[in-house]
Amino acid sequence: MEASRAPVKAHNFTAHAPSPRAAVCIFFNMKERTLAIRLMGLVLSVLLVFPNGMIAAVSAPELPDPGSVGGITKDQQIQLGQKAKADVYQQMPVLPDSHPVVRYVQQLGKKLETVIPPQHSWPYEFHVIQQKEINAFAIPGGPIFINVGTITAADNEAELAGVMAHEMSHVYMQHSVKAMKKQGMAQGIAGIVGGILGSVLGGTAGTLANMGAQTAGGILSMKYSREDEAQADSVGAIIMYKAGYDPRAMAAFFEKLEKMGGGSGPQFLSDHPNPGNRVQAVENEIKDWPQRNFMTNSPQFASAKPEAAKVKAYTAQEVADGAKQGIWAKQNKQSGATPGNLPAHTSPQGSAGGGTADISSVNFDQVKPSGKFKQFQGDGLSIDYPDNWQAGGTLSSGGITIAPPAGVAQNAIAYGVSINAANDPNASSIDQATQDLIQSLQQSNQGLHASGQARKIKVNGVEGRSVNLVGISPVQQNGQPLPEHDWLVTLPGPQGGFVYVVFVAPENTFGRLQSTYKHMLNSLHLQ
Repeated sequence: MEASRAPVKAHNFTAHAPSPRAAVCIFFNMKERTLAIRLMGLVLSVLLVFPNGMIAAVSAPELPDPGSVGGITKDQQIQLGQKAKADVYQQMPVLPDSHPVVRYVQQLGKKLETVIPPQHSWPYEFHVIQQKEINAFAIPGGPIFINVGTITAADNEAELAGVMAHEMSHVYMQHSVKAMKKQGMAQGIAGIVGGILGSVLGGTAGTLANMGAQTAGGILSMKYSREDEAQADSVGAIIMYKAGYDPRAMAAFFEKLEKMGGGSGPQFLSDHPNPGNRVQAVENEIKDWPQRNFMTNSPQFASAKPEAAKVKAYTAQEVADGAKQGIWAKQNKQSGATPGNLPAHTSPQGSAGGGTADISSVNFDQVKPSGKFKQFQGDGLSIDYPDNWQAGGTLSSGGITIAPPAGVAQNAIAYGVSINAANDPNASSIDQATQDLIQSLQQSNQGLHASGQARKIKVNGVEGRSVNLVGISPVQQNGQPLPEHDWLVTLPGPQGGFVYVVFVAPENTFGRLQSTYKHMLNSLHLQ
């Protein structure tokens, strides 16, 4: 029998289990019979140790390839991030980098940054805003700003690391720029900068129709989607894991914010909508990852949190008021917080205005329209405006502003008109787009509210919606800001999306401008 040496068929020995599944295949011939028997014994031994068949090769998670965004390079994203950062130091109180709380946050940020592959990393920066509300935001190209209220609200270092890893993931995945391009607003660097700054800073200038880079269009279009939030959670969990923190701490912190209800949590959550059950999603993400001994806290966090509690912090309304008065630009410069290499802070190119540095005391005689009109044409529309006012800008690059020189500063419009375009992928009608826009504006401008319901209006045969809003004017009387009247008109865009026009004036003088504003609206043609 042995003389025949007939080949022996290969035998496959596979151990099956529901999940994960282990398979062991053993191929042998007559000369390898002893080895095969030994391997069979090994398989049986393993199955005895794992009676449910739990045999798996578990590997550590790896960060995904973030890809690229067509039409804008990495260097350009870094460039626009620096432009956006310059406006942060104009509009918000920022702690100097020498402050012990900032030094701690930067050390923690660098620890998280080290786990990101160099070919996909960014020049991350970490800064602290002197604001009480819990919030944080990331700017394309790397800058990340964290409210001091976020630090004091964290129970441990892992929770704070979770917030930071989440924001780093938005930069890593280039969510802001991808969203701008998807919504048709990335018509070059100027357009992207305008939208991003509108999202980040839209609620800080104290007026609805903020100039150029702070237009409400940016606020609406730059809200993170739930898909972006879910991805930032997923990527943030990988960053945390690799840095030695339990990813569940990130989800737990966000869940804590959800339970705060009417407290300080919703400001963060309005910018970062809950993609669903965050805790369960993170649990599912990490369940198959190798076990690690995670770090929850550190002596550095224990020292930094009480230091953060001592920081002079301001409410969102106080930040808005201070930005309107130019307080933070001066304070940041005096404290040494403002970096010396920031791009110059200027009004967006081509916009009207850049007028008086302080418009808080402007009066009607300084802005009174002449009664004679000329026409503005460009970027898909034409509109008449008083010949003693100025017009500039484009719909694709931060919006069009038409205003008297004395009624405009770099940060805001006290008197004038702002015209913008936006997309609302969640809206199937002009009614829904109008309501979404109003809601977004209210979230980003404290004290703003609608005065009555939106009503139908026709502008040169195009049916839109009209609604009056009440806000806070940059114009003051006896040291107090006046109420502002904002007449909002929304119209379907010829190429999709919608166009909206905001007519602005203090409430006590809006009536004197009403006939001028109606003439302008009646002359508006969308092309």
